[in-house]
Amino acid sequence: MSFLDLSGLRKSYGANAVVKSFDLTVEKGEFVSLLGPSGCGKTTVLRMVAGFETPSAGTVRIDGQEVTGLKPNQRNIGMVFQAYALFPNLTVAQNVAFGLKIKGMPAGETRDRVADMLRLIGLPEMGSRYPFQLSGGQQQRVALARALAPQPRVLLLDEPLSALDAKIRVSLRAELREIQQKLGITTIFVTHDQEEALSISDRVVVMNAGLAEQVGTPFQVYNQPRTRFVASFVGTLNTVEAQVLDAGAGRLAIHGAAVQMAVPPGTRGKVQLALRPEAVHLGYGVDGDVVLPATITAVEFMGSVIRVRAACADRIMALDTFNRPDTPPPVVGAAVSLSFKPRDLILLEG
Repeated sequence: MSFLDLSGLRKSYGANAVVKSFDLTVEKGEFVSLLGPSGCGKTTVLRMVAGFETPSAGTVRIDGQEVTGLKPNQRNIGMVFQAYALFPNLTVAQNVAFGLKIKGMPAGETRDRVADMLRLIGLPEMGSRYPFQLSGGQQQRVALARALAPQPRVLLLDEPLSALDAKIRVSLRAELREIQQKLGITTIFVTHDQEEALSISDRVVVMNAGLAEQVGTPFQVYNQPRTRFVASFVGTLNTVEAQVLDAGAGRLAIHGAAVQMAVPPGTRGKVQLALRPEAVHLGYGVDGDVVLPATITAVEFMGSVIRVRAACADRIMALDTFNRPDTPPPVVGAAVSLSFKPRDLILLEG
C-alpha cells in the first residue's frame, strides 16, 4: 500500500481548470519531483497535499488516512517555500523551534531537537544569529530544518532552490537529497528545472496543462519519453522527419538515408522522430549508422562539453561532444557528416 495517495485530484477556479485530473501514489521514503513549465499545475497539486488549497474533486490520503478535509496544521506535513518565509524577528534556533512550540514540546526536548536539526543542516554554531545575518543558502537550510523539526509524515518542497545562484543550488540540492535519504522521509519536490529533477529524484512526474503526461524514473523520462511534450521539455531534443516505406518490415527513410526501426503496424506517410544531442556524432560512425550531410552553423563551448549545431536538410541539429584539450572544436561553415544509430531514435506520438 502506498504511503501518499493522490486520487482524481482536480482544481478549478471558475471555468479555468488548473489541475484537470491527477493521480499519483508515492511510497514511504520516496523522493518524487513534479516537473513542468509555469502554469502547469504542479504547485497547485502541492498546495492541495498541504491543505492550502481545497480540491474541486478527488482525495488525498497519507498512510491510509484521508486528509482531504483536514486543515494544514492537522496533516503533520512539513513545507519549505521558495522565499524561505523565516521569521525575521526570531533567531535561527527560535525559527527551527517554532513548530515544536506549537506542538507543545517541553523546553528541554525542544532544545535537543533544535540542536539535532542544526547539526543535520551543517549550521550547529549559528543558532543565535538572525535570518538577515545568513546567506541565501543558509536561510534555506534553516527553513528546511524548521520543516523537519516536528518530524512530519511528508515533506513538501516548493521550488526551494530557485532563488539561489547556480553553484550554491547544485551543492544544496545534493545536501537536500542526502538529508532526505538519511531521514527516510517521503518527499514531494516542485521544480521547473529539468536537471534538478533528474539529478535527485527517485521518480519524476512531468506535468503539462494540468495533467501528468508521464511518471517514471529519471532514466525512463529522459530516454523513453511517451509524448512529444515530455520529449521536448526534458532536455535538448532534435526532431527529424522520416518517411515510412514499410511499417511491417520497419523500413523508413530520413532524407533519403535508410533506417531500420520498429513503428506501429499500419503506420503510413511521414512520422516525427526525436534524437538527443549526445546520440549524434561527427563522422561516419560504423556500419548500420544513419549518416547525413550537414554544415556547422554554431559552436558553443560549455566547459566539459561542446555543443555543436549543424544545418541538416531542412533543420538545425544539435550534438554534444566532450571537450578534449588536444582536439580543437569544429569550425563554423565546415561541411561535415552526422551519424547516429537507429536504436537511439524516439518515435513521437501523433
